[in-house]
Amino acid sequence: MGKVMSVVSRQINRFNVENRAHRVLERDKPVPAPKYESNIRDMERTMELDPKFLDKLNKKDEALDQRLKSVYVTSEDKFIDYGIKRKETDEKALPMDRRTPEDFEFGYKEPHRVAPGRCTLRQALQFITDHQTEPEKWTVAKISEEYKLKPELTENILKYFRSYSIYIPDIKQKESILTQTKRKMLPDSTDKPKAEE
Repeated sequence: MGKVMSVVSRQINRFNVENRAHRVLERDKPVPAPKYESNIRDMERTMELDPKFLDKLNKKDEALDQRLKSVYVTSEDKFIDYGIKRKETDEKALPMDRRTPEDFEFGYKEPHRVAPGRCTLRQALQFITDHQTEPEKWTVAKISEEYKLKPELTENILKYFRSYSIYIPDIKQKESILTQTKRKMLPDSTDKPKAEE
């Protein structure tokens, strides 16, 4: 039912639309849109300042109209046929290497030049691991001097970040711990007297 009503209302709205549009366009001055209360208050204030403001607003300014009629806009843009450009580019040879490019090691392309006071992820990992392996040799002062970083920043990096270390448990030690715990859980056979046969 809703679709039928929408189709009917659309046809009623479009009935004789061309003639109604011509009638609106033939009027001398179109009916202005309703104004907001704030706009009405502003107009009242300007009426107090200039009593002929309403006459100026409703009257057509002939001098301004003549000046507007003498204004012409000329365009000197060149027409670009994008279809022709596309055809020219299509004639170029397609690339023969269709392999996907390799991913970067850290997920992004590292910059070739690093600004002083900054370091790349690779450099940060390098000096963090150097400090972890040899803290006496790679001190905060030496790292900040070599990588041109502030000593406070270097100290914070070394304090809050660590490189991953792999822990491989010893299987023999794990088995010995398990057997010891099993023995503790089982009742002792030495404490009980042997049954006579």
